[in-house]
Amino acid sequence: MEQRGSPTRRWTRWLPWAAAVLTTGAVVATAPSGEPSAGSTVQELLGGQQLRIMAPAAPGGGWDQTSREMQGALRELVGRTEVYNVAGAGGTIGLSQFVRFDGDPTQLLTMGLIMVGAVEANGSEHSLADTTPLVRLTTDYQAIVVPAESPLRDTADLVAAMREDLPAVSIAGGSAGGVEQILAGMVAKAVGADPAQVSYVAHSGGGEALTTLLSGRATIGISGLSEIQPQIEAGTVRALAVSSPERLPSVPDVPTLREGGLDVELQNWRGVAAPKGITDEQERALESLLVDMTRTQAWQDALERRGWGDATLAGPEFEEFVRSEQERVAQVLGEIGLG
Repeated sequence: MEQRGSPTRRWTRWLPWAAAVLTTGAVVATAPSGEPSAGSTVQELLGGQQLRIMAPAAPGGGWDQTSREMQGALRELVGRTEVYNVAGAGGTIGLSQFVRFDGDPTQLLTMGLIMVGAVEANGSEHSLADTTPLVRLTTDYQAIVVPAESPLRDTADLVAAMREDLPAVSIAGGSAGGVEQILAGMVAKAVGADPAQVSYVAHSGGGEALTTLLSGRATIGISGLSEIQPQIEAGTVRALAVSSPERLPSVPDVPTLREGGLDVELQNWRGVAAPKGITDEQERALESLLVDMTRTQAWQDALERRGWGDATLAGPEFEEFVRSEQERVAQVLGEIGLG
């Protein structure tokens, strides 16, 4: 069977397989009339074996949520899939296990910006270059939150506290090098402080970070909005700001960091990869399947329910996006002393 070729050759072969439409930076595809559905083609290529999706984090977080929403949306296309969790080190532990599936098209890995940062920060032996990136799926903005009784009332209070004594403002978030720590460094730089002096407390999951925040062992917390929104709505925490360019419909009363005078914007993203070594045919089929999945009602309902942005991007464009993100994150982490 033919192995993966160059991006140019692969994209030329993608076009007969699916009509590509570029809209707002996304690649969406449909099988031409008379072509077999992506689901049936994948099932043929997999020889009847079910897909397995690794969520490289503990249950409940963004990767776990994404994986399980995929499981539901894929059901009508390929039937039952399996989701399992491998937690730790910003997804790099899961990645180190996933690379062992070389050439196996039945295995999928949920990944994203957090993994890109964790690879860099942890000096991981493996990176996304050791996988086959398939499709970017979603975007998600970050929220800066404090306990309900915190004296910090808005971004101005946070800026004042960070300028007065940056190390005293402890920040609870996800894994080292992840999007939460990147945002913490960007905020510190924006207030005129040294990002390398940020007192960041890393956690393997959002639940642990929330516990640290509510126990008083951290001044603020940074989390994906989709993960922390239930606590915001319950009044357990208050949101000071979000990292989006404009206010978000799901939390219209929460200002952006820009509204608070900080020139900071950061968007998390999540996607899917397959193992390295799969064939061109298998890669095209999996890409087409996942793009078809994003059009199902189940997936559209998940986007609305979770507050995720639809960021579908497939083919060589997604591979180039991943490469550019690796370069960008390496630069940012170098600026905050983690590169």
